[in-house]
Amino acid sequence: MAINSPGEPSGTEDGRTRVLLADDDVLLREGLASLLERSGLEVVGQTGESQWILPLVRELKPDLVVLDIRMPPTNTVEGLDAAREIRNELPATGILVLSAHAEVEHAMELLATGQRIGYLLKSRVTDVEEFIDTVGRIVRGGSVMDPALVQELVSARRHNDPLAGLSPREREVLELMAEGRSNAGIARRLWVTEGTVEKHVRHILAKLGLPETDEDHRRVLAVVTFLESR
Repeated sequence: MAINSPGEPSGTEDGRTRVLLADDDVLLREGLASLLERSGLEVVGQTGESQWILPLVRELKPDLVVLDIRMPPTNTVEGLDAAREIRNELPATGILVLSAHAEVEHAMELLATGQRIGYLLKSRVTDVEEFIDTVGRIVRGGSVMDPALVQELVSARRHNDPLAGLSPREREVLELMAEGRSNAGIARRLWVTEGTVEKHVRHILAKLGLPETDEDHRRVLAVVTFLESR
């Protein structure tokens, strides 16, 4: 049942990031709401039923939707289906999908939809600082993949690896790109200059044979190539 149904007030207009929560686990949902509010975000609505997600997004127009990948009535891919609908109808809305397990196929599909998208394991929510940072990166237009999933893919590459031409450092940079990190974030993680990271990124894009188009789009294609190489 929706806590905020269409037609109800969507909260104050004070410039805070507006978040809609969709998860049938009431304790987790309320915990997330409390965490987000304490961190300065505004939770404009909640629901535990998948059929309410899209109507609430249309009515409340949140900046970000945080939803469980498995929701009633079948507890299979209702959250994923809702994410597809939101992306098709309201592409500017950020989406953070939570999952109890690393599901590679679903994660790849989500990342391929473009910017403002994230896939995070529920266990990651316990790290408050990291979770809030993830929310911020998605709202600002980034794509975030759970590090545990990235690590799983790194350790299970196919024999015909499209990344074979990359150096160890370039693979490391691409792995951090897949986690949704910016060039500045990668530079801080690797203790190198941002210019060095930019050079690595250019080499990665060139070696993967990605066309000279919008830089951000090329980054997404590079990450999709990385995920598909598992």
